[in-house]
Amino acid sequence: MSTTEQTRTLPTGTWAADPVHSEIGFSIDYMAGTFRGTFSKFDATVGDGRLQGSAEVASVQVKDPNLEAHLQSPEFFDAERNPQLSFASKDVQYNGNEVTIDGEITIKGQTQPIVFTGTIVDPIADPFGNERFGLKLAGNLDRTRFGVTWNNPLPTGEPALSNEVELVAELQLVKSS
Repeated sequence: MSTTEQTRTLPTGTWAADPVHSEIGFSIDYMAGTFRGTFSKFDATVGDGRLQGSAEVASVQVKDPNLEAHLQSPEFFDAERNPQLSFASKDVQYNGNEVTIDGEITIKGQTQPIVFTGTIVDPIADPFGNERFGLKLAGNLDRTRFGVTWNNPLPTGEPALSNEVELVAELQLVKSS
């Protein structure tokens, strides 16, 4: 019995993230747990086989307004000088519904390579006459490579905040008419 491998691509046409049904966020180990945040203002598009996206740094949301202000400060994202972070894919590989997206991410004016892995949900028709597909992605980066070096030592001398950050994107993308 032989199997035929199908070549997959991102869906053709132009697609934009549905902001109501999509989320972009991050998590980082902090002291004895995990600290999480999201961006409420972002965009993500797929076209010509590429994924692109950006998020407004000032839209970072965490559970405390004081922490939101600290994350927007020069010690972290420096929202005043760098109002957006962005991503652009370079290559997309598939293994069934699993996807690996190589690209570049820009944070605080520094551009570095990043790899996102996850799953793709093939296009479907929704109850409102739209066509949409899904991407669920995660990737890791070292925040210090972007000049984000703030930390606070624990009494043991160890850093309270990890250097490794996980970025996550759960996207429902709607085909443009």
